[in-house]
Amino acid sequence: MPKCLVCDHPIEPFISFGRMPIANGFLSPEQFASEYFFELKTAFCPECTMVQLTEFVDREKMFHENYAFFSSTSTRMATHFKGFADWVSAAYLKEKDPFVCEIGSNDGIMLQNFAQKGVRHLGIEPSANVAEVARRKGIQTICEFFDEKVARDIVAKHGQADAFLGANCMCHIPYIHSVAAGIKILLKPRGVLAFEDPYIGDIVRKTSYDQIYDEHAFYFSVSSVNNLFGRHGLEVIDVLPQEVHGGSMRYVLSHRGAYAITEAV
Repeated sequence: MPKCLVCDHPIEPFISFGRMPIANGFLSPEQFASEYFFELKTAFCPECTMVQLTEFVDREKMFHENYAFFSSTSTRMATHFKGFADWVSAAYLKEKDPFVCEIGSNDGIMLQNFAQKGVRHLGIEPSANVAEVARRKGIQTICEFFDEKVARDIVAKHGQADAFLGANCMCHIPYIHSVAAGIKILLKPRGVLAFEDPYIGDIVRKTSYDQIYDEHAFYFSVSSVNNLFGRHGLEVIDVLPQEVHGGSMRYVLSHRGAYAITEAV
């Protein structure tokens, strides 16, 4: 029986979609015979409430120099991310010379809003082709998979961050504990983590089974996010439902005790 990626409790799959290929694997005809497949199954952890895949594709197979998705092709998402950036700036960038980081920053669709205002920023994007597009726009970007080591390197070079952002990215990362530990290191004492991903409540309510695919390792709820990041001294302080991607939730977290927890949580 597989074990939960968050708490190591035994979990049992509740649905299987059978053998599936990589969603963004656009192959040439000569590659068809060797196409990669994996078993697409989801499970619920009764201990920490996380919904998750039970088999994972190697990250290098999904995020690489030929990654197919460029966020800026969507004008709807460009408008959404401008609103996200404006909200972060108004609510949490209170100190002089703030510093903002984003995990999975893609082609800079969110960070461009900070760059245009002269705000110090850094994108962490593992797919080389989209990272290069962001750099050509003048957006500071490193091509890395974020973890504790990368967090320490960023702090050494740039200092701690006022805000660490993510959009449709955090749910992609099976090695989530190393990411959470890195965020803990990177955030200032009053810094915040704000990320949004498809919300399990909307997935269930709308029967949005198309949200379940190789890149989505986790399907978050408020309780599962709190249980996950609570293991690293962070807590959910606010939640804001979003309409994008068929129903998402924006989770706002801080170091434990740094902010009052809102009634929404």
